Formats: sequence, C-alpha cells, structure tokens
Amino acid sequence: MEKHNTKPTAALLAVSFFAADVQAGAGPFLGIYLQQHGWSAGMIGTVLTLGAIVSVLVTAPAGALVDAISQRRAVVVGASALTVAAAFVIWLSRGFWPVALSQIATAVAGSVMGTALTGLTLGMTGQKNFDRLYGRTQVANHAGNIVAAALSGAVGWWLGIVWVFMLGAAFGVACIVSVLLIPARAVHRNYARGLAHEDDKDRSQVHADSRRVLLRSRPLLLLAIVLAAFSLGNSVMLPLYSMAEAAAHHGSASQITAANIIISQVVMLIAAVYASRLIRRWGFWWVILLTLVTLPLRAVTAAWLTATWGIVPVQIFDGLGSGLQSVAIPAMVVHLLHGSGRVNLGQGAVKSVEAAGGCLSPLLGGWLASRFGYPIAFMALGSLALISLAVWIAQGATIRRACDTRRDELGKMTDIDASALFS
Repeated sequence: MEKHNTKPTAALLAVSFFAADVQAGAGPFLGIYLQQHGWSAGMIGTVLTLGAIVSVLVTAPAGALVDAISQRRAVVVGASALTVAAAFVIWLSRGFWPVALSQIATAVAGSVMGTALTGLTLGMTGQKNFDRLYGRTQVANHAGNIVAAALSGAVGWWLGIVWVFMLGAAFGVACIVSVLLIPARAVHRNYARGLAHEDDKDRSQVHADSRRVLLRSRPLLLLAIVLAAFSLGNSVMLPLYSMAEAAAHHGSASQITAANIIISQVVMLIAAVYASRLIRRWGFWWVILLTLVTLPLRAVTAAWLTATWGIVPVQIFDGLGSGLQSVAIPAMVVHLLHGSGRVNLGQGAVKSVEAAGGCLSPLLGGWLASRFGYPIAFMALGSLALISLAVWIAQGATIRRACDTRRDELGKMTDIDASALFS
C-alpha cells in the first residue's frame, strides 16, 4: 500500500461544528416562529416542503460538483454564505414567498455542505480510515447542534425567536473562517473523489468510471429506497413534535424546541462516537437495521406521551437512529464506490433519493396533524418504517455479500497513510 503522509487538523472539526446550523437549518424554530405569527400547520408544512423539493433536485448535482472541482473548500464557503443570506431574509420578512425563498437557499446550502464535508474528509484520510475520521467530524457536528440549540433556546427566550436566525448567520460566518484555515494541500484531490491515485502522478492516467456505476450497484439502490421510505416518516417528526408540545404547553415554545434538539443531539453524539466500532464489528447491514427500528418506536412514544417529559424518550430514539446513520450511510457509500471516482456523486444521489421521501414529509405530517390531530399523525408517519424494514431484511443476504466482496477489492488499492490523524 502506497504511503501518503498527512497531518491532522482541528480546522476540519471546526468546520463540521459550525456547519451544524448550515445543514440542519432553522426548521423546528421556523415552524414555531411562523406558528406564533398566525401560520397554520398546513402552510408551514407547505413552505418546508418547497425547500425539501429543491433539496431533492440539487443534492446529486452537488455531489457531482464536489467530485469535479479541486477547490472543495470554496464549496463550503458558498454554502455558508447562502445560510447567512437566508437568515437575513427571514429577519426582514414573514411573507410567504420571502420565507419560501429563504428555505430554498437553506436547502441548497445543506445539500451542498453534506457532500462537501464528505469529500474533504475522504481527501484527508482515504478510504480505509474514512469511517473513523468521519465519525469524529460527526461528533463535532452534533456538538455544534447541541451548542446551537442551547444558544437558540436562550436567545429565543431573552430576545425572541427571530434572533435565532441571526445566530444561524453567525455560525455560517464562523464556518467560512474555519474552512479557510484548512491548508489546501491537506486535501488530496483524487482521494477526495474516491480515486486511489496519488495527486503528483500523471493526471492522464486518472479516469473516473461512468455515472452508470451507481445504477450497477444493487446495494446502493436498495439503500436509497430504504432511506427514502424512512425519511418520509422521519423528516417532519421533530418540527411536528415541537409544534405539538408548544401547542399543549403555551409560553415555552423556544425552550421546548431547544430541548427536543439538545436531547436528540446528545444521543447522536454518543452514537457517532461508537458508530465506527459497531460498523467494524457487526457490519453495515446490522447497524442500519438497528437505525430503522427506531422510527416506529419513536412514533408510538410521541403519540402516547403528551407530558413535557415525554420529549426525553422520543428524542432518545431519534438520536440513536440518526446518530448511527450519520456515520454508517456515508461510510457504506464510500465502501461501495471507492475507486470509481464517483463517491461524492454517489453520496449526493443517495441523499437525493432520501430527500425525495423527506420532501413530502412536512406536507404529509402537517396535513395529517391538521385533519386528524398530532397522535394519529405520529402513528401514520411511524408506520412508514415498516416498508424500510421489509426491504432491508428481505435483501439482507445480497447486501452483506456485496459488502464482503468489496472489502477484498479495497484491500488491494493504494490509500493515504492517515496514522497521524489518530495518534
């Protein structure tokens, strides 16, 4: 295996920390903010759905962009700038179209940021240790969400929820500063796109596979289908549950929303710490199966526990599933596509299909809540996980066999010596 020394950098972890607000957006707080200004659950669901549709359309092209260009830090700068602009739009107007445009900008920023962070991480550590470093970046990301949620709750209480959006703008600026601190030479161009080829070698020898490599990977297609069904039920659960709790306990909307986020993010952080170890011990299939089980459990708990303390078990299930997925999904895509030169396109394509399910989630959840009430909405959304479980279990042997075959192939490829990152 060819050696290519690299240095660890705190700047990547700082980017992931501040990118938390860029990726997550202000969805839960935006829902409460608009609800306080007379928006119905259906209208809130509609405006969130518009942003989600844009996310479906741009996520795969964003992955292709990260594969195509060598200045991947510039992608992070652009995504962060969009977040800052969106925050100021919400600050200035509560009209339907300004808010809708801000959500579109936020959706673009979040989609681009996710694939950009994957490319940066892969370019610094290579394939073999990607899950280890990416697990660390996700720990930083969840820590960023915890800090942002805590600050948002405090700011919302003292100054009003509208100031939460200014906090998001501040995180966006900090993200720009952090990514510019990453030395350009620390991110290897070819490894960042999933090509096992040294940067200083003849570029004419570097050829990415056809984009059809995505369609030829059956495990990748199955993963995308499973995540789409899961996301359809899961995406709206947090903002909908925050709205349900705020409606039942008037006067503490920002604190309830912040508590929802903080509890789940603390559990996500813990899950991300151990995700790499679980993947290496059990394999991708078993870890992802565990995450799929969490949605129906969360839905039942949300439907039956209306007391304020019910947010604890509801968000623990969310944190466990999302925390493990945040590491396992990107790591599985890298495992399946490394060597093709289309890793980030693959990341974007899987996220795009997942977002296709998620973009209908706010509309479906908002409509169900308006017509039948919150408990029925939670149960209906949670039942969608049964589709994911059925596909994943039925195709388990195929997925595990493909992952084992790829493991042998990856062992023969050159890789980065990333030992300095873990010393």
